[in-house]
Amino acid sequence: MVELKNKFELDELIKDEKVLVDFHADWCGPCKAIDPIIDTLENEVEGLKVVKVDTDRFMSVARDYHIITVPNLKIFSRGKLVKEKTGVMTKDELIKFVTED
Repeated sequence: MVELKNKFELDELIKDEKVLVDFHADWCGPCKAIDPIIDTLENEVEGLKVVKVDTDRFMSVARDYHIITVPNLKIFSRGKLVKEKTGVMTKDELIKFVTED
């Protein structure tokens, strides 16, 4: 799992085969609810990279990716957005979201 460190690195990080980007905020209760699940996904889903983006810290990145609501989860493949979903999910729903095409 990677926590975004600067606004320029996200474009590089999403170039892998399958990347889940978790746009979240510290004040967001639903974000905190799914955070422990997201933290385990890289170990449970083969080939998945997880990148976390704090929308308060990186407002310009959130704006560039049209983040209005958090948690906002986006899946990228080789730099292209392939799926997105907002809100809380159970572990099973989250695994299904990241594994199904």
